[in-house]
Amino acid sequence: MTQDNYPIITLANYKDVNLIHDVVVRPLKVFADPRGSLVELLKTSWNDVYDQGHMPFSQTYVSFTNFNIARDEELFHYHPNGQRDRFVILQGEAAVLVYDDREGSPTKGVLNLFKLSGLERPDNCYMIVVPSYTLHGFLATGKDGTLLINFPTHLYDPANEQRIRFEERPLPGGSAFSWQRARKLLGLPIPNKPVTK
Repeated sequence: MTQDNYPIITLANYKDVNLIHDVVVRPLKVFADPRGSLVELLKTSWNDVYDQGHMPFSQTYVSFTNFNIARDEELFHYHPNGQRDRFVILQGEAAVLVYDDREGSPTKGVLNLFKLSGLERPDNCYMIVVPSYTLHGFLATGKDGTLLINFPTHLYDPANEQRIRFEERPLPGGSAFSWQRARKLLGLPIPNKPVTK
């Protein structure tokens, strides 16, 4: 991976890339007919994304993010309590960043950039489980905004919602992750001054 090239991962190619250790990609089945669509989002029988011992269910939240906005333009999200996030896009599209800088991880130094779609794109509708202690974030790429739902493994606690500047955790080779470079790879407009808050 060069500093200008982050592989874009979709439902069609995720089996062919070096996924970060403990990332789970769970394809979702969208049932659509002329009335609309239905999709099952989380079931206790899905042992890859839910089990009592390792990935309990604690809460659900939904966020709406305007087109081409990153939730934290220059910062990774990090959960020191080991929280795992389970992201699904309900409407629109998003790029979800996961970077593994965990000591001892077999994929230390790997960056994955997932492109997820909502129910209107059943060919690319899936859940991603963000592993414990990885750095992550997302960019709304849906033209009319992006509706994301999360089923985290821990209850919300501001002390466990930490942010780390990209340059504090450089990628292999010394460069920092950049949503501007990711936008270029995704074919999105490059804002002159990205929204930071």
